Amino acid sequence: MRSMHHGEGAAFPGLAQEDLRQPLLHPEAVLIRHCCSQDLKKKCKNVGARLPCVRVKYLFFSWLAVFVGSWVVYVQYSTHTELCRAHDCKKIICDKYKKGIIDGSACGSLCDKGTLYFGKCLSNKPNNQVYKGVWDESQVVLKCKLEETLHFDLDSDMEPRKEMVLFDKPTKGTSLEEFREMVYNLLKEKLGDQTNLQKLLKLVVTAADGNKDGHVSLAEAKSTWALLQLNEFLITVILQDKEHTPKLIGFCGDLYVTEKVHYNYLYGLTIPWVLEFFIPSGLRRSMDQWFTPSWPRKAKISIGLLEFVEDVFHGTFGNFLMCDMSANNIGYNAKHDLKMIDMRKVVPEVSFKQLLGGRHCETDVDCVYGTDCKTTCHQSKKQCTTELDQPNLTKVCTLLKDYLLNGAPSDVREELEKQLYSCIALRGVASQMEMEHSLILNNLKTLLWKKISHTKDS
Repeated sequence: MRSMHHGEGAAFPGLAQEDLRQPLLHPEAVLIRHCCSQDLKKKCKNVGARLPCVRVKYLFFSWLAVFVGSWVVYVQYSTHTELCRAHDCKKIICDKYKKGIIDGSACGSLCDKGTLYFGKCLSNKPNNQVYKGVWDESQVVLKCKLEETLHFDLDSDMEPRKEMVLFDKPTKGTSLEEFREMVYNLLKEKLGDQTNLQKLLKLVVTAADGNKDGHVSLAEAKSTWALLQLNEFLITVILQDKEHTPKLIGFCGDLYVTEKVHYNYLYGLTIPWVLEFFIPSGLRRSMDQWFTPSWPRKAKISIGLLEFVEDVFHGTFGNFLMCDMSANNIGYNAKHDLKMIDMRKVVPEVSFKQLLGGRHCETDVDCVYGTDCKTTCHQSKKQCTTELDQPNLTKVCTLLKDYLLNGAPSDVREELEKQLYSCIALRGVASQMEMEHSLILNNLKTLLWKKISHTKDS
């Protein structure tokens, strides 16, 4: 038997000595095992030959990913540094203040005492600087304009800042009465011939007295005149007595300070700007709906927004148009009371008509201010008309539809959806459908209030 096994081993000269020491197998099994071993070695050689190519591809795609990621970060960082220029803003203001050109209630704290300083940047445009800040240990928001606008711009303020050099008006020797007349004429130009403009004039002149010494200095008057060129500042002054307008705390030149709004977005969450770039828009919208207050609190915030529509619709100093109904322009405080955090596109109807009326156009696309104030293009005249296609309330209901219906209680959802869609269907100028406009607005407020009035969130 031993000689027979040795003879079998000799019949397969390619077998290694180790194979002979393995448990005895059938000759065919030994042959199969040997062939598989040889085939495996060939495959390993082929894989080894391909490994350098795999490594090169891996390295190439790794470096490509690093390059693209670095480029994205660089672009986003460049954009961030362009948007956030607190140093430039402070330098320009304080240089003018120390030369005696401007003055205001915030100048000393900003430029001398150092008790008012810039914090986190909230800017979304380079020439409109917005920051969280601290003033004497109180949380505030600082806003300043860095660049002059020398012409009407649909993406800028309604009123152009026509002075080539800021703070050149009023000139030296201007009396208080002359300054009052300047301000009155400016208000009349922006708001129209309102019967109570004298009341607003008094509010502006009172605000101009920054140090509250009973008279307005030339430096304070220069600051006030520069601020009145900014639409948002004027709207803030006009609506100061309204609950949903942030309180104006102080100013210096064309920098002004308002109260801080605790939550500076209607819904969603704030994520780092680097990560924002990589999140798909669909996922971002879903995330926004996930991170919202409870439904009763959303209802309270929504009631506040509807009340703001009432404030600007045939208000004390005329009618105002809400031309950018973005969720990013709306915030709320710790009690879930709504606050408007960006009112640059809340514009007087008179100014809007002056801007768009008669403007040359080819299509309706040429007749838009902000994102939401749209008129039509008169095709024969090739000029924009002045009649809006949607009132303020329609824009607000469009914004609130998903916000309110998501998570709405079952016993109110059907009626709420019906009223929201009736609201969205409104067309034409609100002044021409005042009764229907008021009815829908009051019905919505009543429905929401009844549902939350018995809860602690009310």
